[in-house]
This record gives sequence, C-alpha cells and structure tokens, in this order.
Amino acid sequence: MSENNGPMVVICNHADPSGVMPSLIMGASGIGVGEDVILFFCPGGSTAMLKGELEKMRDMKLKGLPDPVELWETIISEGKVIVCELALENKGFTAEDLRSDKIEIKTAPAFLLDAEGAGITFTF
Repeated sequence: MSENNGPMVVICNHADPSGVMPSLIMGASGIGVGEDVILFFCPGGSTAMLKGELEKMRDMKLKGLPDPVELWETIISEGKVIVCELALENKGFTAEDLRSDKIEIKTAPAFLLDAEGAGITFTF
C-alpha cells in the first residue's frame, strides 16, 4: 500500500469466533494487499493462540466464514503475531503452549513501539 503508512495493526481482545475471525480475516486481507501486518492478542484474546484452538473454530463450521487455520497460515507466513506477556500469568499458560514458535511474547509498551505510526488499526 502507501509507502507513507506504518504497519496495519489488528488488536484482538476476545477469544471467541466473533473476535478472532474478524481479526484473522483483516490480518490475512492486509497481507493480501501488501500491508505490513501486526496482530496483537491481549490477554482476553490470547487463548485463541494456543495449540488446537483455531482447529476447534474450524470444526464449528462457521457459516460463510473462511477457514481460520488457513487465515492464520497466511498471516504467520508474512506478518507478525504478538501475544501480550500479561496473558501468560493471567491465563495460566506458557510460551510452549502457543500454536507456533513464531508468535512473539511482548509487553504492551514493546508492542506500542512496534505499532508506532500505524497506518490502519482495527480492534476486535
């Protein structure tokens, strides 16, 4: 997209399909149109990044929605996915429980530095 824009940032704060699916759809769409995409999962949305969680959503066969695992694969291949460090203690999981070792664990201030100058921001 525009060379003057910073990254496209998508913030997910809900681990249910109504929060995760639009986050994944917008993230994958951003990758598709050439944006530098950062997905940030707040503690409320962080459990969606655990092993097997997107597969559970896929098994729900959400009518009219794309496969969440395919969207994930698009995003992680070219974008950046961050889980808030607070989620680990708050939700009781470890980095090894996450679906990929490509997921970064960062504090909120570190995420804000990555997101500085964002050209587009979505929150779900």
